[in-house]
Amino acid sequence: MRYDVTHTTTYTYSDAVAVSHNVGHLLPRPGERQELHRLELEIEPSPPTVRWHRDYFGNDVVYFSIREPHEKLVVTTRSRVEVAPRPKLDIEGSPPFERVADRVRSVRSDEGLAAFEMVWASPFVATGEAFAEYARRSFTPGRRLAEALLELNERMHAEFRYDPEATSLATPIGEVLEARHGVCQDFAHLMIGCLRSLGLPARYVSGYLKSADAVAARSEAEEWVGAEASHAWVSAWCPVNGWIDVDPTNDVVPSERHVTLGWGRDYDDVSPLKGVTHGGGAHDVAVEVQALPVEAGP
Repeated sequence: MRYDVTHTTTYTYSDAVAVSHNVGHLLPRPGERQELHRLELEIEPSPPTVRWHRDYFGNDVVYFSIREPHEKLVVTTRSRVEVAPRPKLDIEGSPPFERVADRVRSVRSDEGLAAFEMVWASPFVATGEAFAEYARRSFTPGRRLAEALLELNERMHAEFRYDPEATSLATPIGEVLEARHGVCQDFAHLMIGCLRSLGLPARYVSGYLKSADAVAARSEAEEWVGAEASHAWVSAWCPVNGWIDVDPTNDVVPSERHVTLGWGRDYDDVSPLKGVTHGGGAHDVAVEVQALPVEAGP
């Protein structure tokens, strides 16, 4: 499926910003199932410096600096991206999760080493017994990794309430586990913490969902959460299945509806836009995202 994706971030400041330096993960990540056909980047005010580079995790990152006074910053990307269907998950071929936790500590392939980096706690993802205990209700002894992962995904969707007013990026995942509410970033961070607490590699995936207003059936659209802003989900590593994506916010295995921007240890590695300003006072931020299907063509 092809999408025209528009992502607009608007910062409004109470005082003028003298200088700002910004980095963004705004380029859909090309890969085995995803192809980028076009990208336009528009920044207002227009910066004299714009540079692209690839980060440690292989994501494309844009850096720009604005050196003129401004009270508003608007960053818009327009991209056309094609997402291929995901092959059916081989649940029966997935090994027991204990074997995966053991193997990731000894495998020395590039893929294995990249997975091993995703076993440890990170700035937004704590590990500990409370998270392991929650995960063990699904990860019973000897259970296949893929099967347990899908059940954990289903449980979190059923037991946690989506509430955009309940948390902020500073909310620890321990509070999310206790209160049982949050947003897609919280649910992704919590699931990652649960998996890592069992010794399993898990990474944070940032991206977009097919826009709700593009879904023909309104009842179907209402079942999908996170379509009008940046979305987040989880990818867990298995030596047989590779990286298995799950979306606990919507209880699905991401496929053609999900557009991947990038991945890392947690939100901090792949935040869509962040920066440092001199001046500006207080600020408000507004984000608008549309991922609209388009007909295949040139």
